Amino acid sequence: MHSKSTNNEASSSTKALFLGCFYTFFVNGGLALILGSILPFMSETYDLNYKITGLLLSFHSIGNLVSSFISGLVPLYIGRKKSIMMFCSLGIIAFTTMAITGNPILLLLAFFLTGLNRGAVSNFNNTVVNDIATGKAWALNLLHSIFSIGAFLAPFVAILVTKNNPDGWIYAVLIWAVLAFTQVVVYGRMNIPNNYPVKEKKGNKKIDFSFLKNKYFLTAAGILFSYLCAEQAFNGWLVTYFKDSGIMGTSLAQSMSSLLWIVILIGRLVTAAISNKIKKSKLLLFNAIGYFIFIIFLISSRTVTPAVIGIIGTGFFMAGIYPTTISSAGKLLKDYPLALSFLLTIAGMGSILMPYIIGNVADAIGIIGGMSVVAIAVVITLLLIIYNSFIYRKIEE
Repeated sequence: MHSKSTNNEASSSTKALFLGCFYTFFVNGGLALILGSILPFMSETYDLNYKITGLLLSFHSIGNLVSSFISGLVPLYIGRKKSIMMFCSLGIIAFTTMAITGNPILLLLAFFLTGLNRGAVSNFNNTVVNDIATGKAWALNLLHSIFSIGAFLAPFVAILVTKNNPDGWIYAVLIWAVLAFTQVVVYGRMNIPNNYPVKEKKGNKKIDFSFLKNKYFLTAAGILFSYLCAEQAFNGWLVTYFKDSGIMGTSLAQSMSSLLWIVILIGRLVTAAISNKIKKSKLLLFNAIGYFIFIIFLISSRTVTPAVIGIIGTGFFMAGIYPTTISSAGKLLKDYPLALSFLLTIAGMGSILMPYIIGNVADAIGIIGGMSVVAIAVVITLLLIIYNSFIYRKIEE
C-alpha cells in the first residue's frame, strides 16, 4: 500500500512538472513573437528610428544568447527554483518598462531582459522535461509544440489590441508582464527536481567540461547551430523575400509566417506521435531529407503556388529536428548539468549569424541570392544528421 501511494505521488508530481513546463513554454512562445508584432506601433508611439528599432531586436537576441549560458550556471549556486523565478521576474520588469517609457537606453535594457527571460525558460524547461523523460523524443516534441501554439497566437493578440488604437500595443506588453508574473507563480509552486546548489550536490553528477570533447555533443551542437541559421533566416527574412522578389504581395507574404508556424505545430505533433515507433536517428534523417528537398523547392519557386507548397513541406519536415536532436543527446545532457547551456548557446550563435549574412549578400546581389545562402546551412544540417545516424547506429541496435 505504501509503495502504491508513493508511486501515485511520484506520478502526480511528474504530471505537475509537465503541465508547469507546458504552460510556461506556451507563454515563452508568445514572448518570441509578440515583440516583432508590436514593434512598429511602439516605434511610432515613441518616435524611434530604424537604427534603434533594429538594435532593440538585436538586444533581445543577445539577451537570449547570454541567458542560454548563464541560466545554466546560476542554478549551480542558488538552486533551480530561485534561478528560474529570478529570470522570469526580469520579464515583469522588462514589459512594464516598455509600457511606461520611450527612453531608448531603458528600452534597450528592457529588450535585453526579455531575452534573458526567454532563454532561461527555454533552458530550464528543456532540462526538466529531458530529466523526467530522458531520451523520449515525444516529450520534447510535445513541449515545443506548445511553444508553437504560443508563437502562433501572439500576433493575433497584437492585432486585437491595436486594431482600433495604434497605442493599444501598451496593453499587449502589460498582458505579457502579467503572464511573466504567472510564470513566477507556476515555477514557485512546482516541485522541481535537483533543486539545490552545486556545493550540496551528491552522487555521480559530472560538474565538468569534458562533454565539450564528446562526439555526440559536438554533433548535436553542429546540427542545432546550422538548423537555427535557417530557422531564424525564415523568421526574419521570409516576408521581405516573398515581397521584394515579386513572388507575392505584402498581405499574402505576411500570412506565410503564420502558415509556417501552423505547419511546424502539426509537424511537431506528428513527430511526437510517431517518435516511440521509430528510432530517433532514423526519424531525424527522414526529417532532414524532406527538409532539404522542400528548402530547395522553396527557394527555386518564382510563383505563389510552388512557394506555398515549399513553405508547407519545409515547415513540416523542419518541425521535429530541434527537439529530437536534444532528445537524442538526452542521457549526455542529464549527466552534465552545463551541457544544455553550452548546446543552446552554440545553437543561438547560428540564429544571430545567418540573418546578418543574408542581409549582406542581399545588398550585394539581391534578396533571391541572399535567401539562397540558407541552402548552405540546410546542406550542413543534412550532412551532420547523416553522420549522427552513423554514430548512433550501434547504440540503438
